[in-house]
Amino acid sequence: MATFLYKLGRFAFRRRRFVALIWVALLAVAGVGAATASAPAADSFSIPGTEAQRAFDLLDQRFPGANADGATARVVFKAPKGESMKDPANKAAVERTVHALRSGSSQVDRVADPYAAKALSKDGRTAYAQVSYKVTGFELSDASKDALKDAAQDGRDAGLTVETGGNALQAIPETGATEVIGIAISAVVLVITFGALIAAGLPLLTALIGVGIGVSTITALSSTLDLSSTTSTLATMIGLAVGIDYALFIVSRYRAEITDGREREEAAGRAVGTAGSAVVFAGLTVVIALVGLTVVNIPMLTKMGLAAAGTVVIAVLIALTLIPALLGFAGARALPRTARTASKAPKAPKVPKAHKGSETDEGHGRQAGAGERPNMGTRWAHFVLRRPVAVLLTAVIGLGAVAIPATSLELGLPDDGSQPTDTTQRKAYDLLSDGFGAGVNGPLLLVVDGRDVHAGESVKSAAARVAKKVGGLDDVAVVTPPTFNKAGDTAMLNVVPKSKPSSVQTEDLVHDIRSTTHGIAQDTGAKTLVTGTTAMNVDVSQKLNDALVPYLALVVGLAFLLLMVVFRSVLVPLKAALGFLLSVVAALGAVVAVFQWGWLSSVFGVEQTGPIMSMMPIFMVGVVFGLAMDYEVFLVTRMREAFVHGERPGEAVVTGFRHGARVVTAAAVIMISVFAGFIGSSDSMIKMIGFGLAIAVFFDAFLVRMAIVPAILALLGRSAWWLPRWLQKLLPNVDVEGEALRTQLTEAPAADGAADAGNARETARV
Repeated sequence: MATFLYKLGRFAFRRRRFVALIWVALLAVAGVGAATASAPAADSFSIPGTEAQRAFDLLDQRFPGANADGATARVVFKAPKGESMKDPANKAAVERTVHALRSGSSQVDRVADPYAAKALSKDGRTAYAQVSYKVTGFELSDASKDALKDAAQDGRDAGLTVETGGNALQAIPETGATEVIGIAISAVVLVITFGALIAAGLPLLTALIGVGIGVSTITALSSTLDLSSTTSTLATMIGLAVGIDYALFIVSRYRAEITDGREREEAAGRAVGTAGSAVVFAGLTVVIALVGLTVVNIPMLTKMGLAAAGTVVIAVLIALTLIPALLGFAGARALPRTARTASKAPKAPKVPKAHKGSETDEGHGRQAGAGERPNMGTRWAHFVLRRPVAVLLTAVIGLGAVAIPATSLELGLPDDGSQPTDTTQRKAYDLLSDGFGAGVNGPLLLVVDGRDVHAGESVKSAAARVAKKVGGLDDVAVVTPPTFNKAGDTAMLNVVPKSKPSSVQTEDLVHDIRSTTHGIAQDTGAKTLVTGTTAMNVDVSQKLNDALVPYLALVVGLAFLLLMVVFRSVLVPLKAALGFLLSVVAALGAVVAVFQWGWLSSVFGVEQTGPIMSMMPIFMVGVVFGLAMDYEVFLVTRMREAFVHGERPGEAVVTGFRHGARVVTAAAVIMISVFAGFIGSSDSMIKMIGFGLAIAVFFDAFLVRMAIVPAILALLGRSAWWLPRWLQKLLPNVDVEGEALRTQLTEAPAADGAADAGNARETARV
């Protein structure tokens, strides 16, 4: 592989105009596709095979006009203190608002009048109108949203407090200025790392091009593939992070090759052949982790993973081709000022190759510590080698302590209760909770299927039994009378719990209803399905829990095999996987502490604590595993390279840190800043993902890869690189260290020199 990438790097350097033109053309095509896309994606959330989803599908069949997946809104009214919603003036204001809601948009399916539906609180001060739409929230036109807002304003003008909740007002999440700050921090880190504006700008430029192509493609295909807005946000998040990092490693290796005296084209080829190999395998681990999300069988999660994986593939291809092309355009300006000055100075006569030192005296295998001032990475590696047990225990105990809150993890789906307190959705949520009880914000929907009812039984009697049994459960506040379809074979009942939607009590109620109605189904033949937001949450959590072990086995297993191929070792990949598990559990602990317990919530702009998003654990496992393996590959590959070239295990660790610690540190800081930029999002889900990924990268890069990894390698010694002989024969040799490439490049000049000598002798004889 290294030889192929070496040739690819040299080709891209030589044909830089052609390569750059191709990528610019791809960006333009993707941009045109995004600009001409028919409509923004609708956020559809389905979980095939679950009871909640079967209930929705049954509703679509039996109640074709019900629009079970259509957008909904609740317009909540509250009378001033001392007044009632039954007062004539207030009632007239509500009726005008209801009329405005019905006539305001052709997308409105129906509006339930509060007085006809008896949606009045016991104290008479609060009422709400339920609005159902024919389309999903993201398919609502701006005119429909404006009509909803205008109708609410009519009620306010009459002196009522009017707020609107529901998914009809959902919008594409805004990330705010912090995303720009994250990119700015990345730019500063790159300038400090490279000491040259051109070199610092290349990773940013190529990452933005890659993200532009990826996100534009997602936007262009969003209508066709039903991709949600969150999909492009995730692709942006991961695409920026890996795009900058992969380019950073290529540019850094290129500058190292230039420092070693290579010509620019040769340096580009070697940089892509060596660091590029690590980029390919690091990218493969990320892609495996993201594509592996398909095993969960939640379409939204699958699409997010595949789209993000596509963006990672683009980032890898750009690093291997566009970076060497742009290095060709940059010339000496990619080097720091001191290096450019040195390159202009008169060069000493070259030593004939026959008199050169051994292979360990040149390139990356040389003993560079002899006349050089040790850098921070070298000093840290020596410190860890002197105290491996202390460093290992400190890092493990520290991560274990941070992971403790993860034992209290509560999962849930975001609702209006997690919105910022200044939004109308959150105000409507609070008004409903105060007037009707917390459970009214998360009603359960029961669907009674009477197609297979037993002889002598009827759907009406079965539905009545369900209503009576469910109404007698402890946490049930209200059960509405059954509503039947035209065929009379299916009934719907609404159940309002006493507890709030995200509480454990409401989750237990879902299980109680299902177990209770199961007995009725055996007696009558009428099956009852439970759905609604809370039931959907329960099913999602169960599905994710069931998929977690197979997912871990698939992703970690494939990555373990991949890392065995890369490192030619059994213990190094095992150590990498165990270190990842420690960092991801610690990151989950931090997420629980901030978003569930409320620690430092004001610092991160968390206005409402609550359950952690159901998809967060498995999502973090997938994304963080891939990103964590990036640093493992980049850092340990240099150690493996030094060990292969004859250094002792301890020396190899120091060499790896001397060459890689600065770059890996810069890459980690960049990735953390990019992810942290999304903490400023207005969407609680994006905010949580940004924080979780940022803190996970921090733990993995600085505690696991920089502390635990060298400590374990120091304790293992040569056994760290042990691989059974039978396994050596089975595993392909991909030559990530570039040993075959180095040998080939060393033999080629020797052959050329022998040919030149032969020609000289022939000329002398003549």
